[in-house]
Formats: sequence, C-alpha cells, structure tokens
Amino acid sequence: QVQLVESGGGLVQPGGSLRLSCAASGITFSINGMGWYRQAPGKQRELVASITSGGSTDYADSAKGRFTISRDNAKNTVTLQMNSLKPEDTAVYYCNVFRRDRLYRRSDYWGQGTQVTVSS
Repeated sequence: QVQLVESGGGLVQPGGSLRLSCAASGITFSINGMGWYRQAPGKQRELVASITSGGSTDYADSAKGRFTISRDNAKNTVTLQMNSLKPEDTAVYYCNVFRRDRLYRRSDYWGQGTQVTVSS
C-alpha cells in the first residue's frame, strides 16, 4: 500500500521560507513523477511544482523564481523549498506521486496534506 507522508508545513510571515518534504513508502512500481499541489479554501487543487524521474521540472507561474522542487529517486522523497512566501501561498499542500502504465494511463497517489499559512 502506497503511503505518502508530508512534513514541514506551518505558519510563516510574508517573505519567509518553508521547506516541505514528502516520503513515499510501499512503492512497488517505477515512479514517473512526483510533485506538490495545493488547495486554498474555496479553490480547486492546483499544481505547484512537479519533477520527473529524469529530473525535468515544471512550475506554476506563481511558483517560478520562488520555489524549488527536488527529489531523491533512491529514497523516494520529494522536497519543495519555498522562499519569499506570500499570503496568497496559504493553502493545504499535497504531495503527489504518479505512474503511467504501458497504455499511458495515469495513476495518482496523494498525501494527507500539510497546512501552510503565510500571515503576519
């Protein structure tokens, strides 16, 4: 059974930094990608950043230049370094792992979410 355990959320002042980490266990397949999504109250879940097994990254426009995603393939961990945080970054952040089968069908796995609050 796949489990994703997130850590590192919390309360930070505007302009501050946080580092989110996610450890995946129970992985018995090749991971195609890992990433972070977020969901603010009243809004849809959105991609923040993702990284493939080859190291290619993708960022939401709002995250570019401020957030950095990295992963350790051997340990099945993914980290999101968030700098210059803004109040609009406040949301529940979810770790995501996905794989594709030989027919390119995607299967997603999610963590339980960690709250990030940016406020003075």
